[in-house]
Amino acid sequence: MSKCDCPPAMGGRFFLSGAGLPKNMYKSRKSVLLELLNIEICAILYNVYPKRKGNLTLLHYDAILFDVDGTLIDSAPGILNTLEEVFSSMGVDVARSVLGRYIGPPLRKSFGEHFSDPAKIEEAMKRYRVSYAAKGCHEGDVYPGVVEMLGRLKAAGLTLCTATCKPTDVVRPILEEQGLAPYFSFVGGASMDESRDNKTDVIRHVLAQPVMQGRRVLMVGDRRDDMQGAVNCGLDAAAVLYGYGGREEVAPFAPAFMAADCKELTDWVLRPVDEPFHS
Repeated sequence: MSKCDCPPAMGGRFFLSGAGLPKNMYKSRKSVLLELLNIEICAILYNVYPKRKGNLTLLHYDAILFDVDGTLIDSAPGILNTLEEVFSSMGVDVARSVLGRYIGPPLRKSFGEHFSDPAKIEEAMKRYRVSYAAKGCHEGDVYPGVVEMLGRLKAAGLTLCTATCKPTDVVRPILEEQGLAPYFSFVGGASMDESRDNKTDVIRHVLAQPVMQGRRVLMVGDRRDDMQGAVNCGLDAAAVLYGYGGREEVAPFAPAFMAADCKELTDWVLRPVDEPFHS
């Protein structure tokens, strides 16, 4: 039986049941067809899968979901300024030093700590969105190394999506303004109402998209909500320590990796399955 030029990682062969027939003076039609099919499958695999030094490169993940605030963009200035404005306009005195914990979690949950009346919470949400869209969304900066990270991951063939508690209609123009939109196959965010306003629901929404079917997915974020959302959805998670959460906040969720910077995260994601990782 002919042996196609498959990568060594495939053992040089990709046999279907019944293809390994003994050599005889003649071959049945079935054996000939199976041989041809095996050769065709090997050719497809060799051309489709990414190769490294002539061999098959197998990575641990096919797709990555990224949180935005504290992971891709340092959006703290705009968020804190907007929160201060909203609380002040509604007669609530909240020290700026404690507002940082509201970066990342759902806004309704944060406002709910100060307003018991649902109507007041919705009023705070409305004021926040109007002010943030006008000013706050322009006050963030992409973290160092993010563009290079997304470029390397995209070039390696990974599918990249966002999974943020910012509403989709809010986060999309921010990504476009910051030059990050082209890297993402799908922009996943919260809904404007309460139907999808926590990280678990956002992740599930992204996982349901056609582009994500059959993928081995990693969630990347900086806060406990990112880690908990990954756990709830059965995903591995990687935590970035340069964001707003920190090691003590994310460690209890046992993330698969904790990265000090974008390069360390990228190197870890792109490690082949058959090689140990050395940071």
